[in-house]
Amino acid sequence: MNNTPIKGKTVIITGASRGIGEAAARNFAAAGAHVALLARSGAKITQIAADIGENALAIPCDVADFTAVSEAIAQVRAHFGGLDVLIGNAGVIDPISTLATAPPEDWGRLIDVNLKGVFYGMRAVLPDMIAQGHGTIITISSGAAHNAIEGWSAYCSSKAGAYMLTRVADHENRAKGIRVLGLSPGTVATQMQREIKASGVNPVSQLDWSDHIPPEWPAKALIWMCGPEADAYLGDDISLRDTDIRRRIGLV
Repeated sequence: MNNTPIKGKTVIITGASRGIGEAAARNFAAAGAHVALLARSGAKITQIAADIGENALAIPCDVADFTAVSEAIAQVRAHFGGLDVLIGNAGVIDPISTLATAPPEDWGRLIDVNLKGVFYGMRAVLPDMIAQGHGTIITISSGAAHNAIEGWSAYCSSKAGAYMLTRVADHENRAKGIRVLGLSPGTVATQMQREIKASGVNPVSQLDWSDHIPPEWPAKALIWMCGPEADAYLGDDISLRDTDIRRRIGLV
């Protein structure tokens, strides 16, 4: 994988307590970045930050709460003295249910996390990024942003909305020095895939565990996306299903 200019940069990762978020925190730190881990599970991110060392900061935060997100961003800036990258990774899959039977409160809670949470992160970091004239915002996207999948009305809708936020944020801010793009990782061997498997709904739940890529792959992709090699994809999603992309990142 090509070296990218992230050494000494400050990276915020939401949903950092497990899966892609945890792998990203560890990989960014190993590459020399300061990392801020945000998640509702304070005990878990505190342990991960302790494992990483002094370049990591754990901040318990519910991304569905804009005040909490804003306060977390301010805490990161105060601790590390700046902010360079936001990885919007926090997400949930439940409810997995048909539209005719979906629990409205659960459906709304998913939107609060997967869509509003992405907006809240962008809204909290963009003023400072615009003022400093640079910054990178990467949102974890999905093939579900572009395809209708049985039982995933909430998830598909949230990811489609998050993809449009990526496009709008790029449209409004590229000329101001802000890089905005998305990563569609495909199916990844995480707890979310265990929940999908247990549902037994739609073809994704029928995949074998060996079909899923390890979370370290999207983590490495995220680092690559912080460099100029990914500039051709600004305002769009990069798909790890693309063998050429995997080759360029060094995952083949």
